[in-house]
Amino acid sequence: MTAIALACIALAAATLVFIFFIEPDRGNPAPLRSNLDRLLERRDTIYENLRDLKFEHRAGKYSPGDFEEMRQSLETEAALVLAEIEKLTGGTPSPAARQASYGEKRDHA
Repeated sequence: MTAIALACIALAAATLVFIFFIEPDRGNPAPLRSNLDRLLERRDTIYENLRDLKFEHRAGKYSPGDFEEMRQSLETEAALVLAEIEKLTGGTPSPAARQASYGEKRDHA
């Protein structure tokens, strides 16, 4: 009985020391995403939105005027993102950009 009580006290003491006296690692466990990664993700999202918009327009959800307005807005945003990607990469596509464009070419084939 005494051994169980001592074990419980030791466990409680160890827990309190761990909680109050051991400093947690303040470093960011997730690596910071680069600006290029964010732009590539945004580009992919815009392309997906364009595909969804075309599908919904064909299904009759949007009028031709609304479709053109939204399509133009998404294409303008895509052009800005692509220009920013080109500026960051110096016109040389990154491996991720090459892979994404390869996937797009394959999807359209």
